[in-house]
Amino acid sequence: MGAHEEILKLRQRMGRDIIGQEQVVERLLLALLCNGNVLMEGLPGLAKTRAVKGLAKNLEAEFSRIQFTPDLLPSDITGSEMYLGEGSEERFVFQPGPIFANIVLADEVNRAPAKVQAALLEAMEERQVTVAGKTHKMPDLFIVMATQNPIEQEGTYPLPEAQMDRFLLHVYIDYGTEEAEAQVIRLVRGEEGPSRTTTDEAPVLQQIIFDARREINAVQVSESIEKYMVDLVFASRYPERYDEKLASWINVGASPRGAIGLDKCARAHAWLNGRD
Repeated sequence: MGAHEEILKLRQRMGRDIIGQEQVVERLLLALLCNGNVLMEGLPGLAKTRAVKGLAKNLEAEFSRIQFTPDLLPSDITGSEMYLGEGSEERFVFQPGPIFANIVLADEVNRAPAKVQAALLEAMEERQVTVAGKTHKMPDLFIVMATQNPIEQEGTYPLPEAQMDRFLLHVYIDYGTEEAEAQVIRLVRGEEGPSRTTTDEAPVLQQIIFDARREINAVQVSESIEKYMVDLVFASRYPERYDEKLASWINVGASPRGAIGLDKCARAHAWLNGRD
C-alpha cells in the first residue's frame, strides 16, 4: 500500500476518535505532512488535546505532553546537564527534556512566561536546542502542537505576534453539530464501559510520513496558482491597493515565510485529494 492510501486510512481512523471535527483532523495532517507546527485555539472541552493524542496513537511515534504553567522553567522543556560526581569519566551528562519526542503537545502554551515560550519556539524553528554550550538535535520526525484557551486572560502570557509565524497553521476549534454531540457521548460511554473494544490496525510507520513528504514535494504547481498565492500575500502587505476597509483590518502583512507556508499547505492539500 502506498503512502497516499496509508495517510487516508490515518485520517479515517482519527475521524472515528475525534467526531465532528473533520477540518481539525485535516489541518493536523497537513501540518504533519508539511513538517510544520500547529497552534490550536478553542474553548475548554472541545477535544484539542484528544485530537493530538489521537494522531500520536495512530502513528509509530513517541508522544510527549507538556502542561504549561506559570512556574515552568526553560530547562523543564529542553532538559539540563546533570552532575555525575568527581569519580565519573564524564562529569556532566545531558538529561533530555520532554521536547525530545516526535509529537509534542504543548498544552495551554499561553500560561507559561516568555522565557519558556522562547525555549519552545527555538526548538520549533531551529529543530535543535542548546544547553551548556552544546547543541542537541531534534528527532527527524518532530512536530509541536500547542493549544491555548481564548477565554481566560488572567495569569496568561499571550504569544507575541512576531513569534506566531513559528506555527504553520493556527486552527480554531468550534462546537460540533447536534448529531456529532450525540455520537461523542456514545463514543465516550463505550470507551468507559466494560464492552470496550480495541482495533488491530497497525499504526502508520514514520517512513510513510517521509515518503508522503517526498511525493508532496513533487506535486506540480501551475504558474497561475503561484501568481494567485503571491497576490494573496501582497494583498495583505498593501491592502490599500484593493480596499480601504481591508486596510483598516491589517496592521502587518504576511512575510515570505507565510508565502512558503501557503505553497506547502496547498501542495499537501492537493496531494491529499489526489491531484496537482
